[in-house]
Amino acid sequence: MSNFTKNQQKRELMKADVKQKKQSTLEDLSFQFNIKKAKEPIKPTKEIIISRITEIIKEDELTLKVEFSLKPSKASFSKIKLDLYFQEQLLKSILLIIPQSQLLNDSFEYPLILDMKGMVAGEYIIRVELYELWSSGEKLNFTAKEITVQYVPQTRKSRLVKIPIVKSVAVAGLTVVSSNAKSIYDEIDEDLKKESISKRDEW
Repeated sequence: MSNFTKNQQKRELMKADVKQKKQSTLEDLSFQFNIKKAKEPIKPTKEIIISRITEIIKEDELTLKVEFSLKPSKASFSKIKLDLYFQEQLLKSILLIIPQSQLLNDSFEYPLILDMKGMVAGEYIIRVELYELWSSGEKLNFTAKEITVQYVPQTRKSRLVKIPIVKSVAVAGLTVVSSNAKSIYDEIDEDLKKESISKRDEW
């Protein structure tokens, strides 16, 4: 009877020891899990940055270049909306689709040409707004930048207008030109110049 009692006591002690070891192991795992979870990197907030808008005044034309960056990476963006305002009036709303390509980095240029025929000389405010447009209609990562342009027409037109006509340089859809592909824009710009000269000669 004594031996049975001693064996039973040993089994109880072994059970208690095993239970304690399991509990310690679970606490260690839980502690380690919490530490790892706390050290997980926080995802940066997406941001659109318009670095600058440059203008080039030509004969009856105003060329704009909108330079912007996507943070943390273009991979976090797919479709960006660009709204162009002239004197607080919306001229053009353009959907920019960001293609996934090794030729592109996170900084981009979007060129626009305004046909200024019939515009009188004066000081004009041009504003560009960039944002992500969700299905709910909410504007996410909204940013805006404006410039003031002193415009002096090179020729005088009998028909005067208050708002210019927008001519988009890039093809609809894939409209973004990266800083690594400026030569493409230069070629398009050169073709537009030749076309403009040809039309003036015909007129």
